[in-house]
Amino acid sequence: QVQLVESGGGLVQAGGSLRLSCAASGSTFSSYNMGWFRQAPGKEREFVTCITYSGRSTYYANAVKGRFTISRDNAKNTVYLQMNSLKPDDTATYYCALGGWGTNPDDYGYWGQGTQVTVSS
Repeated sequence: QVQLVESGGGLVQAGGSLRLSCAASGSTFSSYNMGWFRQAPGKEREFVTCITYSGRSTYYANAVKGRFTISRDNAKNTVYLQMNSLKPDDTATYYCALGGWGTNPDDYGYWGQGTQVTVSS
């Protein structure tokens, strides 16, 4: 059983930055692709980015491309989401997910509990 725990969310002004972390339990973290999704109130869960198990390949939603960066440290069983130039539209609960690739949340097998990001204008 894998457990994912996100941290690093908070309140930030537009134009600011945050770095989210997602720590995974278990020894097989390095074998799995990882993704970040977000969900704003009243909206569907939205793909943000994903990274391959090795960290060599990444994929971003157009809405965050050039502003967000996903990375991972397999020695620490952790995936990161560096978010720069934040906008009010980035306000959402951010979730990390394990085991899938791409934009479909159904492709991911495990999810964290989420961390809230609020961007004020």
